[in-house]
Amino acid sequence: MFIKTADLSDTVITKGYTAKIVHTEQMTIAHVTIEAGHDLPEHHHVHEQVTNVLSGELEMTVGGETHLCTEGTVVTIPSNVPHSARALTDCFVVDVFQPARSDFKQ
Repeated sequence: MFIKTADLSDTVITKGYTAKIVHTEQMTIAHVTIEAGHDLPEHHHVHEQVTNVLSGELEMTVGGETHLCTEGTVVTIPSNVPHSARALTDCFVVDVFQPARSDFKQ
């Protein structure tokens, strides 16, 4: 299947975090635009997550360890590990979740 992200509707994850989301049977891929100065509160979920930072500066805390993530950083987050983020600049990331996130389906 071929999908153009421009054809997908926006999903607001939380204030300042807006995503174009693609689902397959086993995973969810979210193209996320993040506005500078916005936080993603600490949370956890059963899904494994891989965050690919494509642009910007994103401070991420995973399992109590904080790092400054910039273009080219890949963050792997195991199932049920608490994590949070703070956008220091405008950012663009691609998040991949496995299994698929039914809570992100519209």
